[in-house]
Amino acid sequence: MMDRQAIAARIPHQGCMCLLDSVERWDAEQIVCLTRSHLLADNPLRAAGRLGVANAIEYAAQAMALHGSLLAGDAAPPRAGYLTSVREASWHCQRLDEEADALQVQAERLSGNDITAMYRFAVSSGGRLLASGRLGVVLNAAALAPLSTSSRESS
Repeated sequence: MMDRQAIAARIPHQGCMCLLDSVERWDAEQIVCLTRSHLLADNPLRAAGRLGVANAIEYAAQAMALHGSLLAGDAAPPRAGYLTSVREASWHCQRLDEEADALQVQAERLSGNDITAMYRFAVSSGGRLLASGRLGVVLNAAALAPLSTSSRESS
């Protein structure tokens, strides 16, 4: 099992912004992470002392980043990705910080290449689904810059 220190070495999120505590399991298609960071009073995503369910997106995005890093292998440095879409988001609670059990964050890769990826995610606690949906990410925004420039020029 991978711990928080090993996770932080593989993703761009550092310090208290690294939200995942451990990896329960992973393979080429999916990753399952665990965390109790939703219970920390100094969680950087808290607003007015609360951690709303929409923050499940950030937990899922970090699981996606970690999965991509693991797929890339040990020699690959952490890469920043940019969330480009949130689809079919479903909330099954109002707040994550009201869950006493650890959060289980699952991300399943639906498609992707060196530039983009699409994942399905689910965040649960104590066997209860809290949030789910699909997330799209751009992994190498610089690679898309020439496409954006040529599209504008041809318009």
